[in-house]
Amino acid sequence: MAQNTTQRQRPIGSGFTAASTADDVLRGIDLSGTNVVVTGGHVGLGLETTRALGKAGASVTVASRDPERAAPALAGVERVEIARLDLLDPASIDAFAARYRESGRPLHILIDNAGIMGGELVRDARGYEAQFATNHLGHFQLTLGLLPALRAAQGARVVLVSSGGHQLSDIRWDDPHFTTGYDGMLAYGQSKTANVLFAVELDRRWAGEGIRGYALHPGIAFGTNLAPWVTEDELKAMGVLDASGRPIIDPDRELKTPQQGASTSVFAAAHPLLAGIGGVYLKDNDVAPLDEAPPAIAFGSEPIVLTGVAPHAVDPESARRLWELSDRLLRG
Repeated sequence: MAQNTTQRQRPIGSGFTAASTADDVLRGIDLSGTNVVVTGGHVGLGLETTRALGKAGASVTVASRDPERAAPALAGVERVEIARLDLLDPASIDAFAARYRESGRPLHILIDNAGIMGGELVRDARGYEAQFATNHLGHFQLTLGLLPALRAAQGARVVLVSSGGHQLSDIRWDDPHFTTGYDGMLAYGQSKTANVLFAVELDRRWAGEGIRGYALHPGIAFGTNLAPWVTEDELKAMGVLDASGRPIIDPDRELKTPQQGASTSVFAAAHPLLAGIGGVYLKDNDVAPLDEAPPAIAFGSEPIVLTGVAPHAVDPESARRLWELSDRLLRG
């Protein structure tokens, strides 16, 4: 496992940096005729991803739990349509996928972007922990439902927006839904590890059909609405906001603008440098190295160090195991 994973997780020298924006990454790339689905593509990093892809010529379907709320945010963005999708509602996911399949359009790029982070314990109607259910299981079900459209593209990419927070937890194989010992950030870390493992196994299963999988760390971008329960004082204490309440921008310490945070998503989605590469975790618009030892995760005066990807998140056996677990959970 280690040698194969290490060979995959090698930077390719893309020429981009932590400070590159989504527009920088897509400069000179024409996405005319390309169909894209972005979950949560109306807010935060998703909105910047939608804007950049639309500017490059793509036609984007934004999947939103509340289309009426999403519409004003997307006003003025060309070639965008909005469709309802609730990642905690299996029937909503099936309905979205069915509508897209029935449209007859191939799907060239699927960006599984929407997510929630931390907070109190919440369970869905099935009793599943909400972060695992939203961030992973909902996207797993959606991606499987859209597989015919991905196949029809005859060359497609599936992008999972993960996080350096995957370093916080492997999959809790014996208790993924936290029947005991709930911790909001451990649950978030588990869900982000699941995103990476999903990309690894998706690529193994579907690369032969021209469908490649990618997971990524976007950085920390204030204003994404990922964790609305975090107070301004807490954000100041974490070093995300300065004393005046303004976002601190320091891309080399992970602190990015939304435009910079969205760059690795569009790099994964559309950049030709990744042709022939898949099943990898990306950071700062490049393939991230494998972290042999857990990095420090700190805020404030201490530097944020999230060098690469944890071995547990790219282990191929774990990736297969998670796929099988996810399939069983969807079937109830």
